[in-house]
Amino acid sequence: MLLLISPINTEEAQEAIEGGADIIDVKNPKEGSLGANFPWVIRSIRELTPENMLVSATLGDVPYKPGTVSLAAAGAVASGADYIKVGLYGTRNYSEALEVMENVVKTVKDASDDILVVASGYADAHRVGAVDPMEIPRVAADSGADLAMVDTAVKDGNTLFDFMDEEAISKFTTDTHDQGLKNALAGSIKEDQLKLLYDLGCDVVGIRGAACTGGDRNNGSINRDAVSRLKAMMKDF
Repeated sequence: MLLLISPINTEEAQEAIEGGADIIDVKNPKEGSLGANFPWVIRSIRELTPENMLVSATLGDVPYKPGTVSLAAAGAVASGADYIKVGLYGTRNYSEALEVMENVVKTVKDASDDILVVASGYADAHRVGAVDPMEIPRVAADSGADLAMVDTAVKDGNTLFDFMDEEAISKFTTDTHDQGLKNALAGSIKEDQLKLLYDLGCDVVGIRGAACTGGDRNNGSINRDAVSRLKAMMKDF
């Protein structure tokens, strides 16, 4: 299981790198769960990150506007992202989500087959009217994406497990693997939930809050000691 840490600037990215994160995931929490950061921030973080460490960039909690989202994907490609994550916030069903993802995948893969595309749904999709998260593995596979992900849309202290039980999470990871894809799980994940996620088949775990000072994703900042502790815990699985 890989550890994905989500910094908002170069200072936090350096802390995540020094702490031993596997993937540096550039995002902007001010704009939502998968809020997009600026191209120059992504570029700066890619430049300071070791070449053997992957950099992910979120496109945002995107609307059902395939052209707009595709253009954002082109910007992330130009900024040097190795992973491009799409939060399917404004898509209400499988068909809308598929249309967005097909166009993002075309945009990204036309630039480079080596860049990975992540289709992300939300465990609490019912709170924002988004596509059912259990549809995301099929959306990812049918669109040609590389990973299927689930996160939480509303960051109010509730975790992934408040909206998906172990059976649902296991089905999500199994469905993804059955499609020949990897999966990623996030949503205010706590330290004591890491082993369970591993046991449920998680390939990539996404963390911000648990890697920040005070465990606060909004007011704290990523700390290398917290990242190192998470990474050490995962080595024992």
